[in-house]
Amino acid sequence: MKVKLAPILETDRLILRAPVAEDFEAWAAFAADEETMRHLGGPQARSVAWRGICTVAGAWSIRGFSMFSVIEKASGRWIGRLGPWQPEDWPGREVGWGLARETWGKGYATEGAAACMDYVFDVLGWSEAIHTIEPANTASQAVAKRLGSTLWGPSAMPPPYQDTYVEAWGQTREQWLARRPGNRTAIPENKS
Repeated sequence: MKVKLAPILETDRLILRAPVAEDFEAWAAFAADEETMRHLGGPQARSVAWRGICTVAGAWSIRGFSMFSVIEKASGRWIGRLGPWQPEDWPGREVGWGLARETWGKGYATEGAAACMDYVFDVLGWSEAIHTIEPANTASQAVAKRLGSTLWGPSAMPPPYQDTYVEAWGQTREQWLARRPGNRTAIPENKS
C-alpha cells in the first residue's frame, strides 16, 4: 500500500502542512490553554496533547487526509491546526479549526479553512463538508458563516465525546463552488 503524503497549502499569510515533531511544544501549549480549549474538549495534559498530534499526523497515512499544522508566514511559528477531519463514527466529513488564542481576530481561521474547503472539494472530491460547533462557540459560528456554511442542526458525537452537544454547520460542494472567491468553476469568457 502506498502512503499518501500530505500536501502543503499556502494562503497569503499561512502555510498549511502536516504536523512534525518540532510542532509539539507549541501544540502542547495550545492544548493546555483553558480559554483556547473551552470549546475543544477542555485543557489537555502534555501526554494527551502528544497523543493528539500523533493522531492527526497518523491520520494522513490511515485516512489519506487530516488536519494541517498552521504556520504563520510572517513569523514562521506554529499557531494552530485546521483542516479535514473524520475519525471513526464522526458525524460527517469535517473541515475544523483551532488556533492559538493570541492569533484570534486576525482572520486566520477563515483564511485557512477556505483553503481547506477548496482542498476537500477539489482534491479529495467530497460532496459536502461540515463543521461541528458547540452552540456557545459564537466565534466559530462566525467563521462557518463567513465560509458560507449554514446551521444543519444537532449532531451526535461518538465516544468519548458523546456527552458534548454540538451542532453541524455545513454546505455542499455545489454551494461552495458557487460562493467561493473568484468562482473558479466558471468558464472564462472568450475575449477573442
